[in-house]
Amino acid sequence: MRKINTILFDFDGTLMDTNEVIIQSWQYAFKKIKGVEGDREAIIRTFGEPLALTLKKFFGGTEEDITEFLRVYRDYQTNVFEDEIVLFPGVYDMLHKFKELGYRMAVVTSRLSQSTYEGLRKFGVLDLFDVVVTADDTKAHKPDPEPANIALAKLGTSAEEAVMVGDTRMDMGCAKNAGLISVLVGWSMAIIEDPADQPDYVVEKADDLIALLEKLNA
Repeated sequence: MRKINTILFDFDGTLMDTNEVIIQSWQYAFKKIKGVEGDREAIIRTFGEPLALTLKKFFGGTEEDITEFLRVYRDYQTNVFEDEIVLFPGVYDMLHKFKELGYRMAVVTSRLSQSTYEGLRKFGVLDLFDVVVTADDTKAHKPDPEPANIALAKLGTSAEEAVMVGDTRMDMGCAKNAGLISVLVGWSMAIIEDPADQPDYVVEKADDLIALLEKLNA
């Protein structure tokens, strides 16, 4: 077995605490489109899904309607995103430690490029990543393996040399479909019920990921 030298990180709910921003954005959309708030748990259950898919699930409508619903959701989030997001505890130091240790790192997210880069720049961690793959870079989205495969190809790394770290069933499914070791963060708000989406490992704190990779490479 080859040693692990590459880590693919999800963005929302894994590196960046965007949970409440996402929930607030959905509640704004519900009020504008349906005139009532949405069910909080139902919203959380959609974490990690492509946005257009979830809008269709919640509101239905034509493709033209979905385009308008996307605008409502994104207009609200754009106005509050940079002020509301924070890195999860320990993430900044963890990323620097992995960089010092020589790991290749990528962000693999279903978020659009603009806000992804905005968040990474805000906290001074963009330059720590060798590759960033966003929704703008793929035709298929998690749990399809395409986003992970694009990152691996750009990094020149094989699946057996990499782990994928995320907070949702979409991340775990993407890892499994790409042949990667899957790691779920213990600070996840997302709900994973299907046994097929269960992770290979769970880390409760950012430092635990460093210890896990040391163990896997021992």
